[in-house]
Amino acid sequence: MPTRESIIRLDELPAVACPCGTARRGFADRTDFPATVHLTEITHQARTHYHRLQTEVYVVLECEPDAAIELDGVSHPVDRLSAILIPPGVRHRGVGQMRVLIYCTPKFDPADEYFD
Repeated sequence: MPTRESIIRLDELPAVACPCGTARRGFADRTDFPATVHLTEITHQARTHYHRLQTEVYVVLECEPDAAIELDGVSHPVDRLSAILIPPGVRHRGVGQMRVLIYCTPKFDPADEYFD
């Protein structure tokens, strides 16, 4: 059984392919924690997707000067330390290269990732 506290290095977790580029997902193994925290590298090939159950918060750590987040087809400029709340059902993708921290609740589930 895990202890109450955990300290992890997101940059040391294995990178997995995702619609945005690559993600390193923290706390996925914690049954006593209802969310996951992702360090995600968004690439120019990011795909529009949505979740039916999950809410995400993107916090931009680094990005290209013309980076944006597309929400339901509308592009919104972002820069370093922008925070974006993405409720379930909102189609979204990052536009341009960026590094983001994503808080996902409930815990990330690949079965809750949809494409049109």
